[in-house]
Amino acid sequence: MHVGIIGLGLIGGSLGLALKDMKLIDKVSGYDLDKNNENDALNLGLVDDIISFEEMKKSCDMIFLAIPVEAIIKVMQNLKDIPSNTTIVDLGSTKEQILRSCPTEIRSNFVAAHPMAGTENSGPKAAFKTLLNGAVVVICDDKSAGEFHIKRVVEILSHAGMKIVFMDSKSHDHHVGIISHLPHVISYSLVNSTLKEEDKRNILLLAAGSFSGMARIAKSNPQMWSDIFKQNKDNLLEAITSFKNELEICENMIKNEKWDELKEWMETARALREIL
Repeated sequence: MHVGIIGLGLIGGSLGLALKDMKLIDKVSGYDLDKNNENDALNLGLVDDIISFEEMKKSCDMIFLAIPVEAIIKVMQNLKDIPSNTTIVDLGSTKEQILRSCPTEIRSNFVAAHPMAGTENSGPKAAFKTLLNGAVVVICDDKSAGEFHIKRVVEILSHAGMKIVFMDSKSHDHHVGIISHLPHVISYSLVNSTLKEEDKRNILLLAAGSFSGMARIAKSNPQMWSDIFKQNKDNLLEAITSFKNELEICENMIKNEKWDELKEWMETARALREIL
């Protein structure tokens, strides 16, 4: 099987490394608008070769879209003429808008998948072979895709060591808005507020595990995450409102010195230990 990857950053590059180890795969080809990314991916062995977008459409059995979510919508419009047996897999972090935008000509070819994996780093040099191994991948609205294409994607992602979950796109976007997207909002907010209050020397001297851990994801790619926030706006705003309500509860308990209530509130949150 000949697989193509559009977008050779952290996810696309890591996927390339995983695919190259599979006996099912004969060749992994890459394409990226950034020619530096293409050169790095080739030099790092993330893909076997670099081919053009048009060549990828003609020669690849599967095409993975490992690019920002807004770019996925644009690229899909240029895939309408692919062969009926070519599988397209998007790896974006949002799903409803992407699926609504999928051209009818390729809807049966199109499998919407979201690997719940990543780091704060980006680009081909951040890629590593085991990133996806053991991670959950959510496949959305699978009934609208052809059975042949779903089976093919499940086979490949399973061989990559991923745990497959099926979910409708509306539920997916609601849940990731709370569990994935909101933490990024909080991290960016925490870092921006800290930078306004503290100089770099104090941050370097005093930032311990709690701050560093929470601030880490604020190093993530702003272009990618602003696109995600845009596409999942409504779910994210609901999540922000819920978080602000809890923050206000905490603020009022501290302001009014309700220490016993504050302790109980914290104990409620510690129930997370039973889940994670």
